Amino acid sequence: MKKTFLLLAVLLWTICAFAQTPAAYIQRNTPTEVRVLKAKEDSLKTLAKSLLSDTLTAKRMRADSLFIRTLVRALQVKNSFYYPFSKVQGIGKVYAPDSTFRIITWNLYINDYYSRQRGAIQFKTADGSLKLVPLRDFSEFSENPLDSVRGKDNWIGAVYYNMVKTEYKGKPYYTLFGFDEHSVRSNRKWIEVLTFNERNQPQFGGPFFSFEQDTGKRRPTQFRYYIEYKKEASTIVNFVPDENMILFDHLISETDEPDNPYTYIPDGDYEGFKWQDGKWVHVDKVFNFKIDMKNVDPYLGNPPVGDPILDKEGNRDEKKLMEKSDKNKGKKKEDEE
Repeated sequence: MKKTFLLLAVLLWTICAFAQTPAAYIQRNTPTEVRVLKAKEDSLKTLAKSLLSDTLTAKRMRADSLFIRTLVRALQVKNSFYYPFSKVQGIGKVYAPDSTFRIITWNLYINDYYSRQRGAIQFKTADGSLKLVPLRDFSEFSENPLDSVRGKDNWIGAVYYNMVKTEYKGKPYYTLFGFDEHSVRSNRKWIEVLTFNERNQPQFGGPFFSFEQDTGKRRPTQFRYYIEYKKEASTIVNFVPDENMILFDHLISETDEPDNPYTYIPDGDYEGFKWQDGKWVHVDKVFNFKIDMKNVDPYLGNPPVGDPILDKEGNRDEKKLMEKSDKNKGKKKEDEE
């Protein structure tokens, strides 16, 4: 029950955080600026639909090129930072919690084997003028994306759907959550920490993901974190305000092929990260509840903690594994219909 409540809380919090009313922004603009922005928004809406869903690669690429040019022209309108472009669907438009900047991201699908992300950071300015930093997706040239700090020219691309702000010693840290259509057989979800240097240029990543509190063999500290999973699977990677931590699915290979991420699906358990001393510290098992069993009916057992595929000894329940696999296939079929 607690797990279900937390998952619903994540969804509602994300919706409420970013479902901003256009009127709240329009009141900052003159009527002429509003008319221009609305016209640009209509054009961007049409172009976004084409670049995301057109069946021909050439048309998607052309729509992408026109979308970039139209977006830049729209953002050049004074006070465009406050305009949400809420009609433009399928495009990530995530504001920083302190409203100092926003990140606009989207995916360009080339074919089943190749796609890349586009993105830009728009900063809030005192006079309403445009300050924009474009981001170049460097993923295809990165053999190890987990080991380095990156800038605007070698960004690990993702379409961001959430952002949270933390602090350490007075410095702000912005943690981004993004989706990546990685390959024909698997997707990735990224957790990326964004900071800004003394020239206010973006820096993605750093030694922020620690596994020092893990039991057993510990992984080295990572500069960013991701999960990779089967294309048809449904996963969660997000911040849970009620728990003040990041929550994500624990994955397992449905075919007992741990070297093949495209076989990974959620097993019913969850891992997480807690912000401690300027880094995200890994939590092996989030829902590991115990209660005082004194004067409690022994047949009640422990409180519910999901339906994991692995038992406490680490043995696989093949029936549950098959059920979860069939469920994921059914979800994909519903989405296609």
